[in-house]
Amino acid sequence: MANLTPRAEDFNDWYNTLVVKADLADYGPVRGTMIVKPYGWTLWENIQSALDRRFKATGHLNAGFPMFIPESFMKREAKHVEGFSPELAVVTHAGGEELDEPLIVRPTSETIIGYAYSKWVQSYRDLPILINLWNSVVRWELRTKLFLRTTEFYWQEGHTAHATAEEADFETKQMLDIYADLATNDAAIPVIPGEKSELERFAGANQTYSIEAMMGDRRALQAGTSHNLGQNFAKAFDIKYLDRNNEQQYCWTTSWGLSTRFIGAIIMVHGDDQGLVLPPRLAPHQTVIVPIFKDDEEKSTVMPVARRLGKELSGVGIRVKIDGREHLRPGFKFNDWELRGVPSRIEVGPRDVAKNSVALARRDMPGREGKQFVSQDGLPTTVSQLLEEIQSAMLEKAGRFQEGHTHEPSDYEEFKDVVKNGFARVWWDGDNEDELRVKEQTKATIRCFPNEQPGGVGQCIFTGREAKRMALFSRAY
Repeated sequence: MANLTPRAEDFNDWYNTLVVKADLADYGPVRGTMIVKPYGWTLWENIQSALDRRFKATGHLNAGFPMFIPESFMKREAKHVEGFSPELAVVTHAGGEELDEPLIVRPTSETIIGYAYSKWVQSYRDLPILINLWNSVVRWELRTKLFLRTTEFYWQEGHTAHATAEEADFETKQMLDIYADLATNDAAIPVIPGEKSELERFAGANQTYSIEAMMGDRRALQAGTSHNLGQNFAKAFDIKYLDRNNEQQYCWTTSWGLSTRFIGAIIMVHGDDQGLVLPPRLAPHQTVIVPIFKDDEEKSTVMPVARRLGKELSGVGIRVKIDGREHLRPGFKFNDWELRGVPSRIEVGPRDVAKNSVALARRDMPGREGKQFVSQDGLPTTVSQLLEEIQSAMLEKAGRFQEGHTHEPSDYEEFKDVVKNGFARVWWDGDNEDELRVKEQTKATIRCFPNEQPGGVGQCIFTGREAKRMALFSRAY
């Protein structure tokens, strides 16, 4: 057994222990760094693949940019450098000598992208530029947590340049929709897309949009962001083009990103006291075959069937693992794969071979309730259908949980109780100072102004003034 602390007893300890014991990641030798192990990296690769095909379907291309950025670049956009200065890692020496100009280890790439785009863009014919990067970035965090907040983390960051404000606005919202689609349809995580408040906006952006998800402890996690940068970086880096009237114009730019913190979201939304529960569309292994035998004679009967079934399953695109570890008992293997969150498990022993059947168990329903005996004939179809059932059931369960802990309090006193253990949807017309006061009093922040609004007007939960839109408040990671 994994000996995990129950989620209800200590969610933080449950999470930290699970990440390591499920073989997703380990701690690096430098404070706040993370070693992503093969099982965790395969999960990230599957997320990458799911995003990459969506990016390319909308015309984006991948590229690579340097990790070292001249310090002077960071200072060109005032809000940008102000926002990132406390988190920067700075290189002052290289090759045994002090550098003429310090270098910043990439915290994000807007500045070096701006430098490149200013050289690449001359005419409206050069636009739009639609580029995505797969890389790692460094932000010197004070409090770190594997996957959720580490000094170095892996992500994708998209950077685009456009001829008009309308095109940039469309791009920003299109990418947010892609993140929401990934979360809902691949990760089985219901999310709330919306616009960030001014205080929560990306440094240097005109608007920031995010998808917000409820974790198993009822706190919020910002799972992906998309930024409309307006002309701020274009003016800072002189990204200009000649329009159709032969007049000089500044470009409109965007950036957007989703990181390995998304793995943390999957863990915290779906995991239980037995370990991970991974959505089938992203799981490294969608099913595991556990052969059961006591001696060489039974082994010679069971293993050929296990291998044949494995080949049939992989032949239809199912990611299958055969657990041939002979030094471990079946019960240990069952618990081990439950800990790792494999969506389904196939057990085959001598009696199953004789009956032309297997035991098929689903991870999202542990115990007898989720176990059935099915024929070996047509097993790929049976397993494929089960995986789709699991995917849907996981989304439905997470949706019920989120809805059950999202409330619309009628006054500020009720609001303070709600945000201790859930989401609060409230009318809001406060300013930045009001938002900071709420945070000081409740530890809750505006996660976003949801895209879906009820329309009409209401009374601001904090100021009592007339408000035209609702905000989503919660305590957050």
